[in-house]
Amino acid sequence: MMDILYTGPVPVERGGGGGGVMGDAGGGGGGRGLATTTTHNSQRSNTCCFCWCCCCSCAWNEEERKRRRHRKSHDTKMDAILNCEACTKPSSDEIGLWSQSFDKLMRNPAGRNVFREFLRTEYSEENMLFWLACEDLKEEINNASIEEKARTIYEDYISILSPKEVSLDSRVREVINRKMEEPTPHTFEDAQLQIYTLMHRDSYPRFLASGFYRSLLHGSSRTSSES
Repeated sequence: MMDILYTGPVPVERGGGGGGVMGDAGGGGGGRGLATTTTHNSQRSNTCCFCWCCCCSCAWNEEERKRRRHRKSHDTKMDAILNCEACTKPSSDEIGLWSQSFDKLMRNPAGRNVFREFLRTEYSEENMLFWLACEDLKEEINNASIEEKARTIYEDYISILSPKEVSLDSRVREVINRKMEEPTPHTFEDAQLQIYTLMHRDSYPRFLASGFYRSLLHGSSRTSSES
């Protein structure tokens, strides 16, 4: 029979007493060494299998990540949002205006960024991305670029094969298919209006009632009062 070579850790003999590696049965030091090592290891947190490194996806690290996220300031959160679309940091008055009407929110670049971030939490960011792409197309004057951008928008947001397909009724889809034969800057005008209305009626009320918006509003008010 083939002998199996043991490659695991070897208990260390502590103090005097027992003979051999494990010590004798009469209370030798080797036995105490093993017990001491085992007891010491059992006192370590069992939240991670083999190590304490921060790369582990264990419960301890998950709780730590949550605490770090909560410690992020309002300014840091806003700065990250503003990276989506180039704009200046909104004042507390601007943030307050976003609750007055959806039109005021959508006309403000920072407002669009914040609303887009909220839509991402609801897995409907494609609505804002489609709306922004349509706005960009309207500004285009080069015919070749118009056709290229129109086809990109169609493939990204209209095609049923796209993972970012927006929700449109059959009538609007038929209109788009006809217009795609000769794309113009206004090819998606009806679809853009339908998505705008959807965001206004469906997502906007939830945005105003969300902790996401309230935290921004509260943070901006506190910053203004401190300055």
